[in-house]
Amino acid sequence: MCEYSVSEIRPSDKRSIRKMEALLEKEGISRDKNLDLSIGLFDDDYNLVATGSCFKNTLRCMAVDSNHQGEGLLNRVVSHLMDEQFARGNRDLFLYTKCNSAKFFGDLGFYEIARVPDRVVFMENRRDGFPGYLRELEKTKVEAKSVAAVVMNANPFTLGHQFLLEKASAENDYVHVFMVSEDASLIPYSVREKLIREGSAHLKNLIYHASGSYIISNATFPSYFLKDEDIVIESHARLDIRVFTHIAKALGITRRYVGDEPTSRVTSIYNKVMAEELAEEGVECIIVPRKELGGVPISASNVRKAIKEDRLSDIRELVPQSTYDYFASEEAAEVVNRIRKAEEVVHY
Repeated sequence: MCEYSVSEIRPSDKRSIRKMEALLEKEGISRDKNLDLSIGLFDDDYNLVATGSCFKNTLRCMAVDSNHQGEGLLNRVVSHLMDEQFARGNRDLFLYTKCNSAKFFGDLGFYEIARVPDRVVFMENRRDGFPGYLRELEKTKVEAKSVAAVVMNANPFTLGHQFLLEKASAENDYVHVFMVSEDASLIPYSVREKLIREGSAHLKNLIYHASGSYIISNATFPSYFLKDEDIVIESHARLDIRVFTHIAKALGITRRYVGDEPTSRVTSIYNKVMAEELAEEGVECIIVPRKELGGVPISASNVRKAIKEDRLSDIRELVPQSTYDYFASEEAAEVVNRIRKAEEVVHY
């Protein structure tokens, strides 16, 4: 049996990147755009025989050359990636895989959280991870006639986000607000959480939660083994809903509020699937028309665009005073600089 060496594949190593992309493509996988570490197993002739990558605390883009399957190489890739994650201080690890690969990862110590049949399985390396998360949530459960939920990234918190929370607050006894805590946005979670709390402080029936790793963001959800874009969006929605259904049962949630975004094809597909799936689970999906200014929907994308173009005064009418005050302060200098340097700040 051949001996293989493990090497990190750095973004600057164009030759190895091409080999990784070719291997992934051969095995029906596209290289994910969100990767912060990639490794390869190479033979003595520097042929790439297996690869795997990480993004934050997820494992992804794992593949073995079909000519070398049966040699235990994927096991070696996963073990190496897990060692790297542990060295980073990440103990709670997650992965997405095709349904026909779930048993293999189960044998490596991963446990299923949710799945979309024939599409994707969401797994973690802790047996009690998701059940423990639900038990912690149950400590915040309130007995009431109407309990709703809102999930928001708020990158940053706008008058549109505020309007959504005000509507949910007015129509329900309590509202659980899940703030996407993954730091994959231009504005870090610590800032987004602060702006959400300050911009909704006048609403006294909100219960705030950091989303953790179980409410799946666009950055976390993989698209590398689902080829059709619509299938990616739909699969993301269905997986999100399967996870959210467990959360809803733990907290007695009967409604989920989401904002409409008529210019976004992604949001349109996502909301349609969500409304259908949640209804089957006994949860009402309420799609709220976006708050507008001058006939144009208020969006975080437009706020980021104005900041990028050094038009800070233009965001006054788009955000609560607390959000404007933050971006006008010295405290925001680093975040503002990050937005200005970003190639793309508008999401479709």
